[in-house]
Amino acid sequence: MAPVRGLKKRRKLDKKNEGNASGSASGSSEKEGSVDWWHDFYQRINGFQSPSNGVADKYKSVFKISRKTFDYICSLVEENMTGKSGGISFSNGKNLSFQDQVAIALRRLSSGESLMTIGDSCGLHHSTVSQVTWRFVEAMEETGLQHLHWPSSESEMAEIKSKFEKIRGLPNCCGVIDTTHIMMCLPSSDPTSNAWLDREKNHSMVLQAIVDPDMRFRDIVTGWPGKMEDWLIFQNSNFNKLCDKGERLNGKDIELSVGSEVREYIIGDSGYSLLPYLMTPYQGKELPELRAEFNKRLSATQMVAQRALVRLKDMWRIIQGVMWRPDKHKLPRIILVCCLLHNIVIDLEDEVQDEMPLSYDHDSGYHQQVCGVIDIKGVGPRDALSHYLSEKLPPESVFA
Repeated sequence: MAPVRGLKKRRKLDKKNEGNASGSASGSSEKEGSVDWWHDFYQRINGFQSPSNGVADKYKSVFKISRKTFDYICSLVEENMTGKSGGISFSNGKNLSFQDQVAIALRRLSSGESLMTIGDSCGLHHSTVSQVTWRFVEAMEETGLQHLHWPSSESEMAEIKSKFEKIRGLPNCCGVIDTTHIMMCLPSSDPTSNAWLDREKNHSMVLQAIVDPDMRFRDIVTGWPGKMEDWLIFQNSNFNKLCDKGERLNGKDIELSVGSEVREYIIGDSGYSLLPYLMTPYQGKELPELRAEFNKRLSATQMVAQRALVRLKDMWRIIQGVMWRPDKHKLPRIILVCCLLHNIVIDLEDEVQDEMPLSYDHDSGYHQQVCGVIDIKGVGPRDALSHYLSEKLPPESVFA
């Protein structure tokens, strides 16, 4: 995973300046009975209405994840969160259990509701909700990163390539790259607000993600202002630098035909430059049939990344819509943790992911960028792929 821009520096600054937002977690590491804990928590946020009927469904409705996934997330962050000094209490003086803290943080991230709204529903001061959420974010940064990584074995990469090829026939494809904007509402008094104003006149921050065929994030970059062009973000990414050095997308070439080979590559839309390891669509109208067919197959395969970003924003709604005056140094860390949680749901095969609707555009209102930059070394591989695909699968998309 390419690190979030400035993460280490920001983490030091945050720990120095956060105050209440990075205060200590509950001193109690005692686990409560799962049924009793859930019953008590549900009553606090739903007016003492019993969750006994359809417990699993009600659990999912609050957290967007199953109990199994919740317990696993707790196991990841428990040592980190409970190892900090200082207690955190409800408004009535009762201490929050460790599970309470994780539940409140997940509620904040999954609902996108304000600190005040969550605090009122859970019997907490809004500053406590902030404190607990940031403690969880810090813990996930420390212990959850193993869920966001580039494939580490040949067998894992071979499976990814096989799944991509089954979509629309693209051989040796290792990922799909796409971007989405996280919109922000910034005060007019903010001296940096113009720096975050994008081409659609919104204040936003970009998330760039490389996605595998199971909609899992394999590499992310975030922290750049929304006006930054997609190809420039990729050009400055650690992933691109590793590719240039031959340390990424460096697996075996495959033979397409006699004398024609293609290396490992990822695919992107017209907002990216054509590179030997980044295949993009042909530009222009009324393209020859062979090139038009290539573009169709590329576009259909790209749907994997688009759907992953839709699901990310729908499950973790704190980054959906417009965020109210976020701390721009902390926002990349929230985005990272949302991506980790997205992957955990996939890794644990949580059935909740199959129930999520995929009915909206993850970047509504944003126009397609077009990059005119072409690396001549990428022209030959793209042409070879288009000729190869013209003799393969029918044009119907499995996503149609």
